[in-house]
Amino acid sequence: MSTSTGIPAILGLSARVRRASIVVGAVVLAAAAVACGSPTAPATVKSVVVTGSAPAVGSSSQFTATATMSNGTTLDVTSSSTWSSSDSTVATVSTTGTVTGVAEGSASIQATYLSVSGTDVVVVP
Repeated sequence: MSTSTGIPAILGLSARVRRASIVVGAVVLAAAAVACGSPTAPATVKSVVVTGSAPAVGSSSQFTATATMSNGTTLDVTSSSTWSSSDSTVATVSTTGTVTGVAEGSASIQATYLSVSGTDVVVVP
């Protein structure tokens, strides 16, 4: 006679059947999680797009950074990105993505989010 307790023991199920029941239950729970849209792995950043209007000399313009994730969603990552300008004698960019025109010319404005970068070229008139 088995000294196990619980429904499997009451029904006289062997240890092998009880183990198989646990595995089947785990598979059913995993399948239900996937069917409900629960991610099995976190989404990663596929690309970053930088957009904004070039400011005139002495003016500023707010740029935005939008990340496209591996699951197809998009996120506004403007405030979470690291910003830089390729030529600060033409245009500067703040840590929040505000671009200021310094002199006529062109510069690349770059935003980097989780090691993925996007760039927009501005021409300061």
